[in-house]
Amino acid sequence: MGRFRDALAQSGLRAIAEVKRRSPSAGDLRPDADVPALAKAFAESGAEAVSILVDERFGGSVADLEAAHAATSVPLLAKGFFDDQGDLLQCRIAGADAALLLLRELNDEQARLLLDGGRTLGLDMLVEAHDAEELRRAVALGAEVIGVNARDLGTFSIDRRTQLELVARAPRDRVVVAESAIASRAQGAEAELAGADAILVGSALMLADDPAAKLAELIARPLVKVCGLTREEDVAAAAEAGADLAGFVLAESPRRARTPLPVPETMLSVAVCVGEAVDADTDLVQLYPEEDGHRARNGVLLRDGMPVATVRDLPWLGADERHWDDAAAISGRILLAGGLGPENVRAAIEAVSPWCVDASRSLELEPGVKDRTRVRAFVDAARSPEVVRS
Repeated sequence: MGRFRDALAQSGLRAIAEVKRRSPSAGDLRPDADVPALAKAFAESGAEAVSILVDERFGGSVADLEAAHAATSVPLLAKGFFDDQGDLLQCRIAGADAALLLLRELNDEQARLLLDGGRTLGLDMLVEAHDAEELRRAVALGAEVIGVNARDLGTFSIDRRTQLELVARAPRDRVVVAESAIASRAQGAEAELAGADAILVGSALMLADDPAAKLAELIARPLVKVCGLTREEDVAAAAEAGADLAGFVLAESPRRARTPLPVPETMLSVAVCVGEAVDADTDLVQLYPEEDGHRARNGVLLRDGMPVATVRDLPWLGADERHWDDAAAISGRILLAGGLGPENVRAAIEAVSPWCVDASRSLELEPGVKDRTRVRAFVDAARSPEVVRS
């Protein structure tokens, strides 16, 4: 394995930050981009690798790759429309640790020759697919790093649903990268829960006032969930405050929602169920076993019926002074709930390092009615200082 693959294969969601001056679909993004300064800033803000466009159609060049190599030590991905081993050699000499292969542009024989040639040069190869047939080809070719692009490079249309389906279908012994159409923490988390090891983000960073700060925002953990939502105005307040997940209780409760409400693209919707999962067309389901007519203490977070995180909660209407200690001892993604509010969420994060923090009753004026001030205070407390990937 090479440096690029090794960096992305670490636990937790990793990020490849892309430097590109323009896009064929969107036009100029940041035509005056200072490539070495951006590459250095991205590395300092948590990028595990930096992608450099070396194709003039994106306003890039091999000289940009050389400049980035001189500015940072993180692995560099050379992106272009490569069809010749001479291109790969040129990128390797300029400092690339990996190069992109677009299966849309290559037949299997061409792709295999470039894969073998890249490996001989010491390059990891990111083999990109955007549909089921290309994913099949990437797997059959033995690609160790597979990119799944939400954008069709022929039409420039975006299909995130298909992307997530393909990410979920990719073999788990490969490093899988979700590419394009990721502009919020929730969208990154959605790719992560589908099975992506990393996200590749370009346009969202290049269009941001502060690209490095935007990157840090996208990969910051924990996520924040506001639960017990029953009103559209409270969903809007949670979204405006910066919450990532919106929880709708579908079990018997003073906070029961008749149905999950629509959420913006910056949030994922979560149906909270007891005893049996309800098909409510939400992104996720938070499921608790039933115990003595109410929820059991702990539960599980499901995506398409598959567990993706452990829910650690307090006993029903009870307390436990070891709650945080016990949660901290669990490996994997932890959604920490139970007794959290603006006053103690920072301490809980420092003690547990959860993947997500969840609050409901502490943010209410009355059951099912949120206090906007406390919602914002909870999100702000969880975000400041922001905790980098756990």
